[in-house]
Amino acid sequence: MSNSLRVATYNIHKSRGLDWRVRPDRIVEVLCEIDADIVALQEVVRAPNVRGEDQARFIATELGYQSCFGENRRVDGAPYGNLLLSRFHMRASRNHDISTDGRERRGCLRADIAIGDTTLHVFNVHLGTSFFERRRQGQMLISREILQRYDLAGPRIILGDFNEWTRGLTSRLLAGYLESADLRRHLPQSRTYPGVLPFLHLDHMYFDRTLKLEQLILHRSRTALVASDHLPLVADFRTSHPSPGA
Repeated sequence: MSNSLRVATYNIHKSRGLDWRVRPDRIVEVLCEIDADIVALQEVVRAPNVRGEDQARFIATELGYQSCFGENRRVDGAPYGNLLLSRFHMRASRNHDISTDGRERRGCLRADIAIGDTTLHVFNVHLGTSFFERRRQGQMLISREILQRYDLAGPRIILGDFNEWTRGLTSRLLAGYLESADLRRHLPQSRTYPGVLPFLHLDHMYFDRTLKLEQLILHRSRTALVASDHLPLVADFRTSHPSPGA
């Protein structure tokens, strides 16, 4: 029997909202609204919140999700990078270094997630802002070290903030191996950033053809519009594996 799987990507901007207040509790509220099974977060800083708790752990604990964190660099002394959250059991995780010389440190966080009797491989990325930097990172992503590893037996999803607002080399490379979640087929417009008045398409998803994309949503609640400068991009897939509550 086939089942639905909701997956989201969300750049939380260090939990700093448009009012410049650092409020990880608002991020939690937005994620509760989305109610996704798997969430990829970018720009996560593991600095203490007002209660003295690690922000990444606070978000995961409040939601009751399993999590893994990929540190790429330090911000004011605190670990900074990508976070993956899952209602499913995480079998393993690894943070791949996709940095290029002379640019900010970047990573691709992979989690191997158990869904029924198969493993879903989820890759959470935040690519660089330079065209040539992204070009090199795209080549690294499709290499045998990351997306084409010999030991990846299950379906793959790669998602995150690609910082690519036109169809560049990274998009073309990934589209040669995976399906693209095309915003133009599902949304009135193909722009996702900034949240209040989007004019760039930075947030992307690519997935194996064994997964069937049924719906793509740009979540625009009142809280989401102020919690970060990005909005969550949410995809509903149809799979042939049991859902978490099955």
